[in-house]
Amino acid sequence: MVAALFIASAAWIASAQRLPTVRVTSDNVRIDESCVVVIPSDAVIEDTDDNGVIQIVASGIVVEFAEGSCLRGSPRDLPPDEYKGCGIRVDGQSDVTIRGARVSGFWCGIWATKADGLAIDGVDASDNRRARLKSTPAAEDSSDWLFPHDNDQNQWLESYGAAIYIEDANQITVHDCKVRHGQNALCIDRVNDSKIYDNDFSFNSGWGIAMWRSSRNTISRNACDFCVRGYSHRVYNRGQDSAGILMFEQNCDNVIAENSATHGGDGFFGFAGKEALGDTGEHPADWYRRRGNNNNLLIGNDFSYAPAHGIEMTFSFGSVFYDNRLRENAICGVWGGYSQDTLIARNHIEGNGEMAYGLERGGINIEHGRNNRILDNVFWANKCGIHLWGGPTGDFAQKPWAKANGTESKDNVVAGNRFAHDELAFHLRGRNELVLGANTLERVEKEMLKDEETVIRESAESNDAVEPPVYTAYGTSRPVEANRMPGRWNIIMTEWGPWDHETPLVRLAQDDGALVRYDVYRLPAGTEVTVEGRHVTGRLSEPEDPLRARVYTVTADRPGVHPYTVRLKAANWKQEIRGTLISGIWEVTFFRWDKTTDPREDLDTWRRLAQGRNAVSGHAKQLSFKYGWSGPSDQNISEPITAAKLGGDYFGMVASTRLPLSAGTWEFTTLSDDGIRVTVDGRQIIENWAWHGPTRDTGTLELSEDKTVEIVAEHFEIDGYAVLELGIARKPEPAP
Repeated sequence: MVAALFIASAAWIASAQRLPTVRVTSDNVRIDESCVVVIPSDAVIEDTDDNGVIQIVASGIVVEFAEGSCLRGSPRDLPPDEYKGCGIRVDGQSDVTIRGARVSGFWCGIWATKADGLAIDGVDASDNRRARLKSTPAAEDSSDWLFPHDNDQNQWLESYGAAIYIEDANQITVHDCKVRHGQNALCIDRVNDSKIYDNDFSFNSGWGIAMWRSSRNTISRNACDFCVRGYSHRVYNRGQDSAGILMFEQNCDNVIAENSATHGGDGFFGFAGKEALGDTGEHPADWYRRRGNNNNLLIGNDFSYAPAHGIEMTFSFGSVFYDNRLRENAICGVWGGYSQDTLIARNHIEGNGEMAYGLERGGINIEHGRNNRILDNVFWANKCGIHLWGGPTGDFAQKPWAKANGTESKDNVVAGNRFAHDELAFHLRGRNELVLGANTLERVEKEMLKDEETVIRESAESNDAVEPPVYTAYGTSRPVEANRMPGRWNIIMTEWGPWDHETPLVRLAQDDGALVRYDVYRLPAGTEVTVEGRHVTGRLSEPEDPLRARVYTVTADRPGVHPYTVRLKAANWKQEIRGTLISGIWEVTFFRWDKTTDPREDLDTWRRLAQGRNAVSGHAKQLSFKYGWSGPSDQNISEPITAAKLGGDYFGMVASTRLPLSAGTWEFTTLSDDGIRVTVDGRQIIENWAWHGPTRDTGTLELSEDKTVEIVAEHFEIDGYAVLELGIARKPEPAP
């Protein structure tokens, strides 16, 4: 086999040497014949009109990139959320091969439409567009959530970008490609009968492989690890709808085999789709019968260490989850809400549910599911082994999908499974009918919790004679067997996505106003670390545990607002970090209000509530409250504020402090939801005194001399999501 590969490689090299060379130095290069593309080193070529720097305009051709050639669309110092344009565009051409390309710095690296027979081979499309994440190690920011539910008008591409985006094509091949340090690696939209294998789509902040209305594809032996956002170990674990493999809106008859998708928001995230459920309301009632992601086989994969679920597949029919590894997923191993006719067999399901939300926890969770078979699995040390429930479904019962397919939890079979060291083997709630066969329990803390409405029919059968599914897996890599850093603690997020555990990393870990702490990973030997700024000092400490990060701490020696710059420099690497210490104490007062004292209509009455007997006060080192859907009493500010049980709706805040500022121009920035007003010495600096979503506002203060100023911030929240942050920084002097 090796000899054959060598001969084939030699033949291709000889063929490529005979191909014409196309030198790409500007935008809108049209390629209409097989060729070798050469790009000058360090060239940056912008796609000025969003139709591709390189446009492939002929069918049946091979476009090979010369070694060392990189198509770069943005300067390397440009933030990745500002990347624009497309690198390579294929539109309406069939049987095109793109081989050996390196594409980076674009909103979309490769975009192909109606390109049957497309082959993308040996391409590196790392470092393309990705969003700047607002979540920090201390708190989640809900604006980081993805929304994959709509893509019929290319919303994924338009809203999020992709390294490789392929739509309306059949029989494509994506092989031996690499995408890291992006957001979405590969998106396929209405792509059928295709092969995706031997790719490395790891360390991205959205989706490794995302599928929309795509069927009869084989996705095998790919690494889609660490495709995640919205995680801080043992602080919050939302995942924010990122996933190693995503499958939305009626994808059927696909084979997902022998992939590694660990440390993803979900390992695998499947949802039948809004059209399938009837949210678009466009079809006759019978059309909704058995609509979903149907008859998909997930076999031999590793879906472990997810902040949310190992496998989520909801509102779908005929799924087979066979011989997968599901270890230490924070919420549960399998979430199969409203699924029917699912076979879950011979999987290893271990240690799931450590950071569950409510009762959804542990090994397998299915609500309102029918005719699902859970057979011959190993459950080990889960919070709960199997959790099934039924009962009322609320407004969902009126949806077309629910009317066509039913929502009863019944005819489920659990047999031949082994439970060992689980806290609870079975949790059965509500109206629920279950066939319970012979299962083995070893050192389980509690066997069963069961509501009276649950009906169990016992069976002597042990496993219903499960036969291994027959399937084909393309590729030669073995990502499931690779060492992929077990444990969710290895998910270390930066503002641009998950850290790759290879490059140096300095990450903000804590900001208490007068003290800022950075976690420092993998500094090159001999790195010098210095801090510049008035009244600030820096210190690099060594951890007691050699597996933990080093810590660099910046502190202020007096009250005030102190800009600083941390410089790290080694022989072949350097980094600068600019920040501001705000050293002071805020007096904060919180209170409830109602519609009769709306601050937008009666400000004076609203302000008097801050002096009323129901107001509660405390001290804060900074104004940085990521409320989310909670309120002031959840912020751990003071005992009286916590005891007041102020929820997330209809609360107000008045905060004040005195800070010494030096002469010059200062910029105040707020992130608020809802209304915000900031005054300095009685003069209004910021006002957005209205209902609104999370919004940034800025204002400036000019000081002709050094001065201690009084700063007052007022904030009101009506309902829903809430946030309040205030930052102060010296505005840079204009360049001469």
